[in-house]
Amino acid sequence: MSFEGKSVIAIIPARGGSKRIPQKNIVDFCGKPLIAWSIEAAQKAGIFDAIVVSTDDEAIAKVSREYGAEVPFLRDKKADDFSPVSEAIIRTIEQLEATGRNYDLVVQLFAVCPLRTSEEIVESLQFFTEKEAPFLISCFKFVGMNPWWAIKLDDQFKGERIFTEEIKMRSQDIPELYSPTGAIWIAETEILKKEGTFFGKDHIFWEIDWISGIDIDDNKDLKLAAALRSIR
Repeated sequence: MSFEGKSVIAIIPARGGSKRIPQKNIVDFCGKPLIAWSIEAAQKAGIFDAIVVSTDDEAIAKVSREYGAEVPFLRDKKADDFSPVSEAIIRTIEQLEATGRNYDLVVQLFAVCPLRTSEEIVESLQFFTEKEAPFLISCFKFVGMNPWWAIKLDDQFKGERIFTEEIKMRSQDIPELYSPTGAIWIAETEILKKEGTFFGKDHIFWEIDWISGIDIDDNKDLKLAAALRSIR
């Protein structure tokens, strides 16, 4: 299998030891382990030569295999609270290459973004290929309250405007703001290894639906994501 003549791997990083939600990556989400949603989205996309879960945790590895992902080894490095996820992905690539497995493109899918769709994965890769960019980061447009009104509160509860000029403008004249999300990150494998990050030189962004970009960090996020899934 290949995409536009290039081999493509999906890597789902899923470190154990989460604190805000114990074993977050395999916690129940709408009847399935959280990581299962990302594995199944990758499978439905139908574009990957391999779908690999990168984890340091045996329980996560077991669940991932049950849902059809590969876990050829446990992560031997970059599994702590401080290592950037890009470094963990690079380490996984290095471990695979040591066994003779090489891929032109890598697509990172965060296990904590269960609402991104297989269609969005394919569309993101198509856009990445069309633009001939070295890196692509998914993002979503802010909805709800206007982020241009944001303030910082000090210890006396006094507010400081972050955007001092835009607050004077009519809301319809202010440009849209977007937030990066870990739902879908794409890179040329060799360039990623050189740059050391998906946010390397000349990275571009691709907008996905804001619901698809939901990133689960705590129990409130988990409840919000479940509620949003029920209205899609």
